[in-house]
Amino acid sequence: MVNRYHVYISGRVQGVFFRNTTKKKAKELGINGWVKNLDDGRVEAVFEGDEEKLNEMLDFCEEGPRLARVDDVEVSSEEPENIDGFEVIR
Repeated sequence: MVNRYHVYISGRVQGVFFRNTTKKKAKELGINGWVKNLDDGRVEAVFEGDEEKLNEMLDFCEEGPRLARVDDVEVSSEEPENIDGFEVIR
């Protein structure tokens, strides 16, 4: 069963390769969706996939890449839209 999480990550999460490493991790896990920077300094992402893999993705979001400092991760469940692939939105 496919689930969907809409995620907002705050802290030092821009300018530290957060989006690119999120895309790499999502592809490793077979997760579909997208990730983008927000004007307020947060990163926004949508992940669709298997519950177990989504939980691994959320674990990654709690840590982020090596240069990041994650202060908070807000997660909400949504109805899946059957996104195909994973992209960085610029």
